[in-house]
Amino acid sequence: MSNEFNRADAARMAAEWRYIITDMICRAGSGHIGGALSLVEIMHTLYYRSMTVDPANPKWEKRDRLVLSKGHAAPVLYVALAYKGFFPANLLGTMNANGTTLPSHADARTVPGIDVTTGSLGQGLSVACGMARAAQSKREKHTVFCIIGDGESNEGQNWEAAMFAAHNKLDNIVAITDYNKLQIDGFTDDILSLEPLTDKWRAFGWEVFEADGHDWDDVYTKIEAAKAVRGKPAMIIAHTIKAKGCSVVENTAGSHNVKVGDQAAYDLYMGALELETMDLPY
Repeated sequence: MSNEFNRADAARMAAEWRYIITDMICRAGSGHIGGALSLVEIMHTLYYRSMTVDPANPKWEKRDRLVLSKGHAAPVLYVALAYKGFFPANLLGTMNANGTTLPSHADARTVPGIDVTTGSLGQGLSVACGMARAAQSKREKHTVFCIIGDGESNEGQNWEAAMFAAHNKLDNIVAITDYNKLQIDGFTDDILSLEPLTDKWRAFGWEVFEADGHDWDDVYTKIEAAKAVRGKPAMIIAHTIKAKGCSVVENTAGSHNVKVGDQAAYDLYMGALELETMDLPY
């Protein structure tokens, strides 16, 4: 990927993505706005600065892979893929509608550019480790990225995968924890605390980085540093804000899955965004 970067352009695109994500979810009547909006800067950095992909050839063998383990955040992935040209952006407005190719959770069967169908939490890191181990055995050079949620980090399968990755020295995997401190039932610290999260990943044999998940330079620098790690897997603990940019639900558990039943609710969520309006691509 080219590392040319224009902060103003990126910030403008991030605002557009948040507007489209919110509109998509509102049109669908419900959706996981919190976990999608918290990933905007991370997803933009992956697809525009750090990952090697080819929209004209989504199954290109030399591409980097992405496993969105928190598959309910699919709207942000759909927007990223559409903006990169994997499929027409006018499809974004059909998410979760009858006959759509864009279901509410990431689906590799119907969406070009998605490597793994996800949504059953706790499984994505295991799948990513299997992909990384296969690439390692074939001496392939691509990187497997995996984005996990902090809520799903309560699940034991993640830690089994962590042991597997360290044991096999999978230095071709970069995991990112979207650490927005909230899950469906409340603050993660109140439900089942993950702390000390950084120390835990280090104890499991991973190289660990921390980043401000909304700071363009910090996100990019930490991803590149994680890609350069040799002899062990790398984890980035990305400190984010759930529903970043939508003031009426930002940093609340209520943003996990919003219900939008009428025009008033639509106006409420859309009116809470930084971007007041834009020409939608659909």
